Amino acid sequence: MVLSGLLFYSRSMISMLFLGRLGRLPLAGGTLAIGFANITGYSILSGLATGMEPICSQAFGADRHSPVLRLALRRTVLLLLTASLPIAALWASMHRILLLCGQDPDIAAAARSYILSSLPDLLLQSFIHPIRIYLRAQSITIPLTYCAALALLLHLPINYLLVSVHQLGIQGVALASVFANLNLFVLLVIFIYFFGIHNTTTGGDDGELHRTKDGFTAWKSLLGLAIPSCISVCLEWWWYEIMILLCGLLLDPKSTVASMGILIQTTSLLYIFPSSLSYGVSTRVGNELGANRPDRARRAAAVGLSCGAALGLAALVFAVSVRNAWAAMFTESEGIMKLTAAVLPILGLCELGNCPQTVGCGVLRGCARPRTAANINLVSFYGFGMPVAVGLGFFVGLDFRGLWLGLLAAQAACVAAMLSVVRDTDWKLQTERAQRLASGAVESNALVVKVVVDGSDESNGQEATKTGVFDGDGRPSFLVSVKIDGSTLLT
Repeated sequence: MVLSGLLFYSRSMISMLFLGRLGRLPLAGGTLAIGFANITGYSILSGLATGMEPICSQAFGADRHSPVLRLALRRTVLLLLTASLPIAALWASMHRILLLCGQDPDIAAAARSYILSSLPDLLLQSFIHPIRIYLRAQSITIPLTYCAALALLLHLPINYLLVSVHQLGIQGVALASVFANLNLFVLLVIFIYFFGIHNTTTGGDDGELHRTKDGFTAWKSLLGLAIPSCISVCLEWWWYEIMILLCGLLLDPKSTVASMGILIQTTSLLYIFPSSLSYGVSTRVGNELGANRPDRARRAAAVGLSCGAALGLAALVFAVSVRNAWAAMFTESEGIMKLTAAVLPILGLCELGNCPQTVGCGVLRGCARPRTAANINLVSFYGFGMPVAVGLGFFVGLDFRGLWLGLLAAQAACVAAMLSVVRDTDWKLQTERAQRLASGAVESNALVVKVVVDGSDESNGQEATKTGVFDGDGRPSFLVSVKIDGSTLLT
């Protein structure tokens, strides 16, 4: 997962290098377009797709041949395609929006060219995100790395062909990114069908699953996870974009915005490691809960958080060690280098909290608790961190450092809340929730009946569980738990 993340990061760096070779205007327009696309498009699609992660990982843990995985994949693709329609309309209106916001007309025109050429990427991302989660839930990660590596190898010559040979300029850079995702999508589909991965999740009768479960209920289950996941992802993504806007209001906006760009690239690089660990922990926790092994799920969460803390310490050491030389890789401006060197230790402290809290988010995703993660991010970043950043940056006079101290406050609050929630998790309860989610039910709509009957040699003291909801004909079916403990109780 780490290698895959580095490959995707390298791909974005190649695109930025080609933008930089085109000159200041294409670089500014492309950067603005990428930021706009991240805020209004990519963050939303990524967040919505994350909603299928606990469904797939828990279903796979409960039954390695569960048709729930394939159904979740189909529904998520349809959900993302539907969400792409208003996003595409918004992108088409980007030029007018930027002009209304007071952006330079030339930069706005360049950004418009880039984002209009990126429109096909919405279609591709609507398939790529769910496919990656579908494979990751089954612990299939190495082929993802191979496909990403091959797509990266093709990305460089495609950029050269479109930008340098055909002279397509900023549109060529955008189209090269589209072709990179197209290549990745084709490679993933070839892998899935060539190795028969799609045949491993055809156990049971998914047609029967459709007939016995209300279709609205199944969609409600997915949306109930996808929407909070989307909010959680967007809240964190948008924070950094807001920081860039705030930098434009400081005393030396050109230097602070440039330094912020360098620091965001740095934190994006460091984020690859905890985010990869977070994906692994989410999958492992979901698999263990789906397999009815709460102790192993708790152990996986504890090990993951410990590794996250170690990654945070390593990131702090790295940031402090390179603070005087790092900015020289990006710029020759003394002012920008001094600003970056002053803030890099604060960035390292932020990563000390960001790494374990990112893993904590993975634990909550594995438990199908995205709403909790969204609430933590909302309060930590916007209820606590943002006021601190604005206060220190603009009223106390700490300027650029004040904004980053606000981020440090947000990360400290976030990691404290995340660790507290994980510590207080009832893992047996999460296992019961996983059994219901893996069967396609929705907790809020399920009528639960517990039947505890007299001892029987046939049941061997085991617990039998069957899950259901009110179906489309209005006929109730019940989630029944049968426990054998020598007494009879009906609730």
